[in-house]
Amino acid sequence: MQFIDLLLQHRSIRKFTTQAIEQDLLERLLMAGQAAATSSFAQAYSLIRITEGTTRDKLADLCGNQAYVAQCAEFFVCCADLARNQTICQQSGISSDPGYMEQFIIATVDTSLMAQNMVIAAESEGLGTCYIGGIRNNPQEVSDLLQLPDFVYPVFGLCLGYPAQDPESKPRLPLPLWVMENNYLENLIPDEIKQYDKDVSEYYKTRTGNKKSTSWTEQMEGFLSKESRPHMLEFLQARGLAKR
Repeated sequence: MQFIDLLLQHRSIRKFTTQAIEQDLLERLLMAGQAAATSSFAQAYSLIRITEGTTRDKLADLCGNQAYVAQCAEFFVCCADLARNQTICQQSGISSDPGYMEQFIIATVDTSLMAQNMVIAAESEGLGTCYIGGIRNNPQEVSDLLQLPDFVYPVFGLCLGYPAQDPESKPRLPLPLWVMENNYLENLIPDEIKQYDKDVSEYYKTRTGNKKSTSWTEQMEGFLSKESRPHMLEFLQARGLAKR
């Protein structure tokens, strides 16, 4: 498979076989993640590999009762981590202050780039993947369970395993709606949006056996009309992050 074709066929997998991932392959996936771009060479991330069944079950519950968290071959909690670098500076007698917003952004972006490298590498080896944003449903409970120190927060979870399903890829926005040239333009092309809403509705009808028929515009109404995880700002600032 050509590499671009692989990227275009990305989809989330939520059903996995019981086949384990060989240790050599797992280490290569981790190294692929580590090879991602990192701002200021900070490498401001940590992975918590969850191998204990009881911990997996607790995380599945904390993520919103997502069973595949407990069932996939490998589950990682991907953390933005400014604690390690701060400790290294302190041990060297160098002053540090990890409470700045830009540092928080860098750590979050670093974590996302690392995980996406892992996902692409995993899919190239025939594995299925699924990001778990629900890890932020109960971030304090997750942090307590995993004994995360201050200046570290769980950004998302990541399921890896051999797929036991073959879902279609979700249709993405047409290029004219998000690709601009030289300056920002509100490319709200009514016909393009109308067709895209139809495509998304048909995708959901096919995937759910006509049990769901939601357009993208309707989804965005829900996304933008209510506050999502309002606890996150207080949680982050209590951990010393994004304070100024």
